[in-house]
Amino acid sequence: MLRESIKMAWSNITHNKMRSFLTVLGVLIGVSSIIALITIVQGATGSITSQISSLGADKITIQAMGTRLKQGLSENDLAQLARVNNVSGVSPTVSGKTSIVCDRSVKTDVSVQGKNDVYFEKEQDLLANGRGVNILDVNDKNQIAVLGSDLVKELFFGKNPLGQHLLINGNTVTIVGVLRATSNSITGSTNDIVIMPYTSAMKTLGVSSITNVDMYMSDSSKSDSIINDVTTILNSAFNYRENTFTVLNMQNIIDVIGNITGMLTLLLAGIASISLLVGGIGIMNMMLVSVTERTTEIGLRKALGAEPAQIQLQFLIESIFISLFGGLLGLIIGIAVAIAASILMGFSFTMTAWTILLAVGFSAAVGIIFGLAPARKASRLNPIDALRHI
Repeated sequence: MLRESIKMAWSNITHNKMRSFLTVLGVLIGVSSIIALITIVQGATGSITSQISSLGADKITIQAMGTRLKQGLSENDLAQLARVNNVSGVSPTVSGKTSIVCDRSVKTDVSVQGKNDVYFEKEQDLLANGRGVNILDVNDKNQIAVLGSDLVKELFFGKNPLGQHLLINGNTVTIVGVLRATSNSITGSTNDIVIMPYTSAMKTLGVSSITNVDMYMSDSSKSDSIINDVTTILNSAFNYRENTFTVLNMQNIIDVIGNITGMLTLLLAGIASISLLVGGIGIMNMMLVSVTERTTEIGLRKALGAEPAQIQLQFLIESIFISLFGGLLGLIIGIAVAIAASILMGFSFTMTAWTILLAVGFSAAVGIIFGLAPARKASRLNPIDALRHI
């Protein structure tokens, strides 16, 4: 019985090609919209999350604005922060722009950053050549520098920069390392910067206090406890004045972005589902018209002994065929649109199994829900009334 119902359903669909195509089109547009939107949002979310994770999900960042009397953090404050439980390292950052001189050529507005040994220990794959800043450089305020890849190409094209000298704000600095080339991202590029020991950079740039500190956690699950301890230390350092510092936990940012994009995905999927609803109404309309046109056929089949369940099954199969066919085509087109968008927008393509199941499940559900009423109508036709149309 099922095989015959499938054959008859397929025969009726292929007999009315244009009508079937237009009905399939409604489901196709709905499913492809949902798949494309969900996949694009997932890809963009993954790209943003990975870039923020590159900042360090196990890292807490402190911005110290300070007060009029104390404009930043001191070495004593850094020592207290380093003693917080579950903190594996503290890396202050001093930054500014100045001019550098190399072989009588002057380059202005060069970004100079002061770091310590912890930064080079904790951050992965920083160096392309040479070494980074070590603890002796920090303690002895050594005049050494690590250059970005673009600066090396510009100042020492075709030469080995290691051991060469620069003048930074009038101070002679020895180059000991070269940073690995990086692409532009949410973290910015390090290709055009100079990194020095922060103790040396403070003197070179004329900075008297530290306003930016990164703290690396050995156990990120205890971030709340660490932040409480850090807040206590900073409140004491700035005499409990308001708006003197901020403490930023990267994992919290990742969680917030995940929540926002999750809600955005549901919102966009809901909007796209409206077109799928329209497609379902199109299926119902086509099936009702089909029932009216085939009233005589239904009467003959019932007169020959066909059960109402058989009639209902045939029309329901037709509806499911149309919706599944539209769903599969919509899945393919949606994936193609998402791939094109990922290439144009520069993020990785992401497709999950639940997205595919959503497409197939939605289209099947549309076929069953919107095809049920016409199928029931066909199965309940009185054979005597139906045969009057002959």
